[in-house]
Amino acid sequence: MTPAITGFDYRRVPVADGVSLNAAVAGTGSAVVLLHGFPQTHLMWRHVAADLAADHTVICPDLRGYGASDKPAEAGGATYSKRTMAADIVALARALGHERFALAGHDRGALVAFRAALDHPAAVTHLACLDVLPTLDMWEVMHGTTAAVGFHLYLMAQPPGLPEQMISACADAFFGHFLDSWTNDPGAIPADVRAAYLDACRNAVPSIVADYRASAGVDVEHDRTDRDAGGRLRMPVTVLQQDWGAALGYDAPALWRAWAADLRHVSVAYGHFMAEEAPADIAKALRDLLTR
Repeated sequence: MTPAITGFDYRRVPVADGVSLNAAVAGTGSAVVLLHGFPQTHLMWRHVAADLAADHTVICPDLRGYGASDKPAEAGGATYSKRTMAADIVALARALGHERFALAGHDRGALVAFRAALDHPAAVTHLACLDVLPTLDMWEVMHGTTAAVGFHLYLMAQPPGLPEQMISACADAFFGHFLDSWTNDPGAIPADVRAAYLDACRNAVPSIVADYRASAGVDVEHDRTDRDAGGRLRMPVTVLQQDWGAALGYDAPALWRAWAADLRHVSVAYGHFMAEEAPADIAKALRDLLTR
């Protein structure tokens, strides 16, 4: 049996032509939408979501192309652009009765959340991004041999064909590499959840690659257009991330301040999967954000 978030109802919600998202929903009160990262599903939020649902409506979807959500075939960069995926999330919240909502994302989900906050500022009241830089900044700081840590970014940026074949040939080893090497606490992802992540990714290789490919193309264009136009995040923003800047030679808070005037940036000692390694701390950080 596929694991689920205890106490949450599961719904399949149409968000675009031919695309529906799988979403776990619970609680009452102001809405908080939690977006997962790679190589995970909405299950990564299971502990944090249960905490927040005590006094908020919590919505945990699988992103387009991931988990049990629909996986449309890539038809140009727009299919999996963060702009398209962000529009999915706004449509999901609206379909569930929420015109305004707080938004937190981890990894890939944080990039979707960032784009949603830029494109739909009237909808997103608060923004939290876990362990990422905005797409444009990410590519600009990757250089030299230190960029080897992001080898998967370059692999999945290649034209359709070879990346999908290579990853499909060893899907469990590929996705399992990140689940194993990006954590400081292997016990934070129990065996049944790890198996669910691998199963979900194994069945979504083309769409996952398309998501990453978009981030090397159209997503960069969208970020650059906004940056050149002085685009800013208008809502309170919290960023929690490992201190990658020390290793790669950049100032992460400064990069984020260029996008967000009301910023709280915190470097943490957790591994990448911080919502599973330190859920109480992450839930507290989100609750603190919601009071700003």
